Amino acid sequence: MPKSEKNDVELMRRWTLTPDATMGSSVRAKGILQEVQARLPAISKKAISLEGVDLVLAMPTDERFAFNAAVSVVTQTLDDAPFLPVIPREIQDILGMKTSERHRWLADGRLPSAGTRTVRLAGRARQITFHVFEPSVVDELLNRGAVDEWRVEDAEARAEKRNATYLARPSKKSKRSKKADNGTGDPASGLPGWEDFDADGLLR
Repeated sequence: MPKSEKNDVELMRRWTLTPDATMGSSVRAKGILQEVQARLPAISKKAISLEGVDLVLAMPTDERFAFNAAVSVVTQTLDDAPFLPVIPREIQDILGMKTSERHRWLADGRLPSAGTRTVRLAGRARQITFHVFEPSVVDELLNRGAVDEWRVEDAEARAEKRNATYLARPSKKSKRSKKADNGTGDPASGLPGWEDFDADGLLR
């Protein structure tokens, strides 16, 4: 068989990502693929791909040594996958939250951080630092519907704030009372509660 034909015959291995690893998230599945690629040598990075929830490794038969080495790396990475830190775009997809919600809940402590990670953007000199999250914590938040709870809490807090703001505004009666006084120097006007008492018309 000519060498060109032999190179067309591929070595192939397929792994199915488990729900424990992906948490039902396609974004998390892609993140696992990227983690695998980061651990592979340059010659094998493009040989691995994601098809649905399957990782597929395919290489020419004359690269058997590199293929076997890549199989070991992929297998080990998938063993580690359920314990890999959850990054921001993954937790947003898993829990169905917005970026603004993640920032707010992280700031007020409801969303516990597992620390930070600093990476260099591909092809750029600039680095970025972001919070990561423990998979077990994310799983617990998902199972108890924490995001729905927090949204209810936030809505109630906003309603209380609006009510407090409304109650803090001077009433129209109080304004009329101050205007009627017009600097007459009535000594009673300095007494606690006098304006409300007078505005109710109890002295008329």
